[in-house]
Amino acid sequence: MMINPSDSIVAIVPAAGVGSRMKAGKPKQYLMIGGLTVLEHTLLKLLDHPRINKVVVAITDGDPYFSELAIATHPDVVRVSGGRERADSVLSGLQYVQQHQLGEWVMVHDAARPCVREADINTLIDVSQTHEVGGILASPVRDTMKRANGNNNIEHTVDREALWHALTPQMFRAALLTRTLSEALAEGAIITDEASALEWAGYHPALVQGSADNIKITQPEDLALAEFYLERNKG
Repeated sequence: MMINPSDSIVAIVPAAGVGSRMKAGKPKQYLMIGGLTVLEHTLLKLLDHPRINKVVVAITDGDPYFSELAIATHPDVVRVSGGRERADSVLSGLQYVQQHQLGEWVMVHDAARPCVREADINTLIDVSQTHEVGGILASPVRDTMKRANGNNNIEHTVDREALWHALTPQMFRAALLTRTLSEALAEGAIITDEASALEWAGYHPALVQGSADNIKITQPEDLALAEFYLERNKG
């Protein structure tokens, strides 16, 4: 089926991290869950979505693992050079999208979030494309939040009423995200996710409630939990 470039969405996956908290001897995106690496699960979720026509994955130069994966030769997977920080990797992907005019919209997704649900991606697309800026998947904070002092004692309880956990994907127009991310990095702004670059520039992205099981694998115990969610949500 031919997709109009104006309707297609390109996914960008920054996958240049080393995942030191996993203490696994290799980056967390290359750890195995049920016969596939975390990264393969994530890329396949994106490739299976009918509105996503290409996935641009940012990999560290000299990475010995990615080229060994079967998915590395997938016709809709493009490898670009990853940067030192997440924002650098995303910008590398954005530059590829812009240079090759792959589409108006981009969706940035963490390599270590293999459990994202298609239904949540659908909702994100619907909301983002009718919003003046775009949006991110997010989950309302459920636990009581504490702010610590310098001694790791409780300073005070934080009102959780309007607090959300930022998830991915995060979806914006490619041109807008490229410009704001480039300007923010040039000014030395602290950019922790794509939305923070838009916020720095004065924009207010939409919060789109997603499933709390869209976890980011950061600790060893997360692998078993991700495997459980993937198995449970099959089909």
